[in-house]
Amino acid sequence: MSAQAFRDMLLNSLQDYALTRAEKGELKEQLQRLSLNSQQTAELRNIAFKLARTAASADSFPQVLTWLEDVLRLVHPAESEAEAKTVTAKAFFSPHDNCPGEIRSLIAESRKTMDLCVFTITDDRLTSAVLDAHQRGVHVRIITDNDKAADLGSDADRFRDAGIELRVDHTSYHMHHKFAIFDSALLLNGSYNWTRSAAEHNEENFILTGQKVLIAAFQRQFEILWASLGPQE
Repeated sequence: MSAQAFRDMLLNSLQDYALTRAEKGELKEQLQRLSLNSQQTAELRNIAFKLARTAASADSFPQVLTWLEDVLRLVHPAESEAEAKTVTAKAFFSPHDNCPGEIRSLIAESRKTMDLCVFTITDDRLTSAVLDAHQRGVHVRIITDNDKAADLGSDADRFRDAGIELRVDHTSYHMHHKFAIFDSALLLNGSYNWTRSAAEHNEENFILTGQKVLIAAFQRQFEILWASLGPQE
């Protein structure tokens, strides 16, 4: 199936802002015939987001988001139960473990993409590592909380000034996630904010896993948030 054929199928399903059971079945069958690499998967994902942004309006936004999530579930299918059982994970706890050192290693080892969805980022050790990754060509996207982005010590402006894509929520509530996805292959998630206090004083944790079903779920949520926030000045 070509990218154009995929786009046409999605465009047709958007007429009523929903993927019917028949449309899901047809799309699933077409995708299963392919052996998509990460670049091809990203291309299909980008097509879905462009169509969603075009179709979304104040009235249709909730339906379009549901449609988008259904599409992403098909593009990023969950792994089998047998495969999931073979995947190991690691847990890290601050202030006893070297949490910033572990995160810096993950950033340094990233080669293609980093999607960071973190409530607040103020630890310069981590910020410098992210900026270095951006300089060597890693595609970095950051979602953070609007209130925390305006805090003294926040590195949001440093990321923007470096040309990194960064989006914040503009609600009275908090974008409180603390997760990151590295090269679509490793997921970091936990209570750990990217701050000196989290590293040196707070009782915090995060887990690191390569389990595909979890990575796909968090990637979907990142993409939904990214699309809903939209480009910002």
